[in-house]
Amino acid sequence: MFDDNVVIVNVKKTPAQARKSAPAPRSRSTTLHDVAAKAGVSLVTASRALRSPAIVSAETLARVQRAVEATGYIPNLLAGGLKSRRSMTVGALVPFIGVPQFLPTVQTLTAELDHAGYQLILGQTGYDRAREAALVETMLGRRVDGLVIAGLLKSTSLSRRLRDLAVPVVETWDLTERPLDMLVGFSHLRVGSAVGGFFLAKGWRRVGVATGDDERALSRRDGFAAAIGRDVPTALVKAPSNLALGRSALAELLRREPRLRAVFCSSDGLASGVLTEARARGLRVPEDLAVVGFGGADFAAYLEPSLTTVHVDGSAIGAQAARLLLARCRGEEVAQPVVDVGFSIVERRSTAG
Repeated sequence: MFDDNVVIVNVKKTPAQARKSAPAPRSRSTTLHDVAAKAGVSLVTASRALRSPAIVSAETLARVQRAVEATGYIPNLLAGGLKSRRSMTVGALVPFIGVPQFLPTVQTLTAELDHAGYQLILGQTGYDRAREAALVETMLGRRVDGLVIAGLLKSTSLSRRLRDLAVPVVETWDLTERPLDMLVGFSHLRVGSAVGGFFLAKGWRRVGVATGDDERALSRRDGFAAAIGRDVPTALVKAPSNLALGRSALAELLRREPRLRAVFCSSDGLASGVLTEARARGLRVPEDLAVVGFGGADFAAYLEPSLTTVHVDGSAIGAQAARLLLARCRGEEVAQPVVDVGFSIVERRSTAG
């Protein structure tokens, strides 16, 4: 499918023009010796320029880079890794790459690892345990030096395999008393309980939940219901949730409880849909209906009205995960393998009536 605003123009070249503009062919037979000869430097200098450019002069580096382009040389990054038993890569798994709440974690994790000379390989599980296991096996086949996983690994056999291989693993965005290895996260049950207490303090009794069907969201729902002291109307949607699903979720809740006073949403994206549907129905927020989201997405502060949400510092999760993983990769003992980053309820206009 093409964007209507994009125009593709095919220009035919003469054979002579094509030969002149064609880049040097990449060849697996081209070696570092060829690059060194082309640049007029020693083999050791060429190797240093490619692996540790900061320790060679700018002039030498430029000559080697021009030689790489001219010869079509492809550096074999794995060769150095075989000598050091390090691939200098880390695998990370998230349910969906486009979910706003995970983006700060991935961005910070990438930056911290890059600063230490590591590259991140990102995989999307889609909340599918079989796919998660397959991705872990693929990354192990790539000889990653460690893994960062959004959520908790549930597969006993996979957990046992990772322990046997002594691969450092940091589970994130959740909390348990028995992590596989290391853990940076928070309790989703306590999140739900805190929001339930927030609702009770406001005096809201006719309440409902709009939630995705993933395990962590359902755990928040359970904590919320426990705090309220009874089962609550729940609109269940397929994860990942979004604005459209939020609109349909509120419609379902209002069918079940026409006098609904407040809604707890499992994501800020879902909450934005609830706000939209409320506005379409002529409901005033928060006078007629109060709305609380989860995740602390950047856009939550700029919705109309601005959205009260449970804020989780995703960037701190990424930084702590990188710190733990890099320490293990250096062979250091990790004194505190479990880090609870906590959460906070940020109140804005959607509840401050």
